[in-house]
Amino acid sequence: MVQPLHYLKETASQTAGPYVHIGLAPGAAGFDIYRGELGWDIAGPDAPGERVRIEGIVYDGVGAPVKDVLLETWQADANGIYPHPEDPRHGEVAPGFRGWGRVITNFETGLWSFETIKPGSVPGHNRRRMAPHINLWLVSRGINIGLNTRMYFEDEDNGAEPVLNLIEQENRRQTLLARRTAPGVYRFDIRLQGERETVFLEI
Repeated sequence: MVQPLHYLKETASQTAGPYVHIGLAPGAAGFDIYRGELGWDIAGPDAPGERVRIEGIVYDGVGAPVKDVLLETWQADANGIYPHPEDPRHGEVAPGFRGWGRVITNFETGLWSFETIKPGSVPGHNRRRMAPHINLWLVSRGINIGLNTRMYFEDEDNGAEPVLNLIEQENRRQTLLARRTAPGVYRFDIRLQGERETVFLEI
């Protein structure tokens, strides 16, 4: 028998965690069901370009590491080509280059990292060139809607970057710059709230 609507209770709200890891990164949650985690191989072994490691920590509003974050990445190859049909040059993408990845934070330290190749410049709106960047989407317990941001490289020419130039305050633009901490290693911390809060994008 179907109950009248006024007898039905509202479904409890549910954030992304902790089940996000079981569904999207089961190996990290202790479920050995795949030969390899989907999304860990971003560039493939044969794609040309500068091999880099990106690492960082996601901090909450009081400066504590958030230790159950899942991040997805999307980028172009070293020649600025996306492996997607909407890119007119997608047929020329580097061999084995996927351009998409998925990583999670270390449950003890909150550190996340992934290895890829440094992307090239890509055309943006009205064919304006965009500085090399990696798109990031993150979700975690307590975040009901995934957050989108971008990571640029401090050692690239970002002066004419159209998205960065939409951000009026210089200190806010700095939150989107990854810093080289060692040869081939970049650090990009993400702050969800508070002082030096990372700029998030509505896309």
